[in-house]
Amino acid sequence: MLRIRRMAGALVAVVVGIALVLLALMLLLAGRPIVPDRLAAAAVVVQAPGSRSPAEAFPPTVPWSAAKTDDLSRRLGAVLGVEAVVPDRSFYVQALVDGRPAAVEGQRQDSYEGHGWSSVRLGGLSLVSGAQPRRPGEVVVDRALGFRPGSSVTLLTATGPVPYTVTGLVDAPGYLVADAVAAELAPGVRAIGLVLGPGADPGAVAAAARDVVGDDGRVLSGDERGALEPRDDARARWVGMQALTGVATLAGFVTVFVVASTFAFSVAQRRRELGLLRAIGATPRQVRRMVYGEALLVGGVGAVLGSIVGAAGAPIVGRALVEAGLEPTTYEVRYELLPFVAVLVLGPVVAVLGAWSAARRAARVRPLEALREAVVERRRMGRLRWVAGGLLTTLGIALAVGTATAEDAQDGATFALYAAMALITGMVALAPAAVRPIVGLWRLPLRQGGGAIGLLVREGASTAARRTASTAAPVLLTVAFAVLVAGMVRTTTEAYAAGRAADVDAGQVLVPDRTPGLSDAAVAAVPGAAMLPTTVFAPENGSGTTPRAWSALGVDTTAFIRTDRGARVVAGSLEELNETDTAVVAESVRREVGDSYPVVFADGERVTLRVVAVVADRSVRADLLLARETVRRHDPSALTSTIYLPGGGDAAVSAPPGAGARVIDVATWAAEADSSEDRLVWLFTLMLIGVSAGYGALAVANTLLMAAQGRAADLRVMRLAGATRRQVAGYVAAESALVVLIGAVLGGVVAFGALVSIRAGLSQQVGAAVELVVPWSVIGGVVGLCLLLALLAGVLPTRRMLRERAIRMPS
Repeated sequence: MLRIRRMAGALVAVVVGIALVLLALMLLLAGRPIVPDRLAAAAVVVQAPGSRSPAEAFPPTVPWSAAKTDDLSRRLGAVLGVEAVVPDRSFYVQALVDGRPAAVEGQRQDSYEGHGWSSVRLGGLSLVSGAQPRRPGEVVVDRALGFRPGSSVTLLTATGPVPYTVTGLVDAPGYLVADAVAAELAPGVRAIGLVLGPGADPGAVAAAARDVVGDDGRVLSGDERGALEPRDDARARWVGMQALTGVATLAGFVTVFVVASTFAFSVAQRRRELGLLRAIGATPRQVRRMVYGEALLVGGVGAVLGSIVGAAGAPIVGRALVEAGLEPTTYEVRYELLPFVAVLVLGPVVAVLGAWSAARRAARVRPLEALREAVVERRRMGRLRWVAGGLLTTLGIALAVGTATAEDAQDGATFALYAAMALITGMVALAPAAVRPIVGLWRLPLRQGGGAIGLLVREGASTAARRTASTAAPVLLTVAFAVLVAGMVRTTTEAYAAGRAADVDAGQVLVPDRTPGLSDAAVAAVPGAAMLPTTVFAPENGSGTTPRAWSALGVDTTAFIRTDRGARVVAGSLEELNETDTAVVAESVRREVGDSYPVVFADGERVTLRVVAVVADRSVRADLLLARETVRRHDPSALTSTIYLPGGGDAAVSAPPGAGARVIDVATWAAEADSSEDRLVWLFTLMLIGVSAGYGALAVANTLLMAAQGRAADLRVMRLAGATRRQVAGYVAAESALVVLIGAVLGGVVAFGALVSIRAGLSQQVGAAVELVVPWSVIGGVVGLCLLLALLAGVLPTRRMLRERAIRMPS
């Protein structure tokens, strides 16, 4: 029974860890792209050729032009088994309801996308009333908007509001217009759906389509069509995958860490038992095998129980991820065999890894330990522990330096997480050496107000430094990770907001209101100031490989030069930029003034531009500058992101009514610019804090419960020596508080060191001084939680043991 109690802490650690890992694995597997409902009826889909972009995790495809689309459609229509060929044209459109753009729940892309009527054949939309649109000015809308067939509606397009007549209603978000209208409003085509006839074999049709398409596209069938999901959904899945991968990694690390500290503490408590086994003839190998056997048992049972818990919680967590925006609405958790097999193997492996150091220490226990009553540690820290702790601490410092010098924020965050892991492990290894100095911090108050009890607490912690360090290890882990993650996110958020505000020379900003961008009508109040973003495609360095997606801005040349946008001209002149066939390129594009530069625009048209100027990298917010008229001609669905305005007084600008825009000050804009992304990052942060703090707090309670059970004899001796029950309970409470103090100090050192390196890295990235945001509320909450659990886990068992009537000397 006593052994079961001692292993309970390790068992709970394995159960929770395996549950988290299984849950993360199930959620990761569920995050595979699925076929969009809007294309589900097309058994085979031809996707436009891909592009590449170092700055974009999901680079757009290179669109086909109208002529290329017609040619491909004609040839694909001749494939045996194809009943219909449907080019899918998409463009921006949004209904105005009560004078404002219709609210978009979660900024779903299909809620502000329009398509040609023929796209209905591809799936996902059904006409529930009315008729299809046949002429310009007719539209079919989602019935959830509240319109009726025959009613009038104003649609906001990229060029501004346009009156339409509702001819029908569908049962899903989206807008449908006549195919001829869609061809005018949409840029190039990126997907062509093939509707098959009865009995047609999708595999055979796909193979024949590949022969027809060649290098002009990618033929997808079956689950491959998941690659066609909206880019917003793909980004949401990617963010969710990052969060779940971080949770799984952290859960595995924390599980090994907690199991290791639990077994180490258990071995320290059982030194007399192990010494007795050695005295009756047990060899060191047999002692190690005993500890490993206990670990295998704990790991096996914990894996089974953790699998049950994780499997039960996965669907609930999956729904929560969708509601939080970390996964798209199409996300669905499924039960598959692979995650269960993985965690059933992982459980025993993790337990054995955690028990490895404890098993080695147990094998070194000498038979003489069976005769000792005192818990004073006779042996100092071993050389191996010093070396391992030093190496891990050095590695953590090196990773922290990598954080400080990282040019990319994501790389810096990754370095910071790994640095914290290395520093935590190294600090735990070296913690016994730090116990005495930290105990010294409490020496004065213990001497003044603690009397004999304070002396016992101080000397007990100092003479049993290893036991004290093992008990404080979960607190160290909890405080370090919670403070690091919260501080990193808050510091990063403040840094980028400050960087954005400092980079803008304006008093106010015109921003979208319930829309993904600003239409031409919204920017009409500030003619010449709006820059129109688009994407063009061209080979990098003149090579014939996969084209690169380049960001481009359409500008009014005169206004751009007059307002001094900060473009540092390296060669040529900005004044030569006109609306026909000219371009200004950044140095990274590696083109010279006078070069001919062929690019593909958003409408699929290939145009050869003449380079008239080269500007320094990062002096403009794009790779190319083009005339605004050129961008609008080739990208009829392009939207302006923001417009910087002069602030206050007579120069103040008001947003046009019904244009989906609002005017805010720069500070508000800087804080809101990445608010949706910041919200997802903060949710990710809460997940990591929940795993580390919750798991660590549980480990604190388990470890102190084990400590209380192992101190029964010592407490009875104190009672026989004349201590009252209140004094004994006070002793246990003071000892628990001291353990929390030691763990909090060491964890704070780790977290603060990593945060300082993160601040240095951010200062380099934003080019300005960054203030370190210390999450005092998180520190107070986590330390308070650990202290509360420590007191409950220490005092409650003590009171129960003191109520026992049998008082005897320990044997």
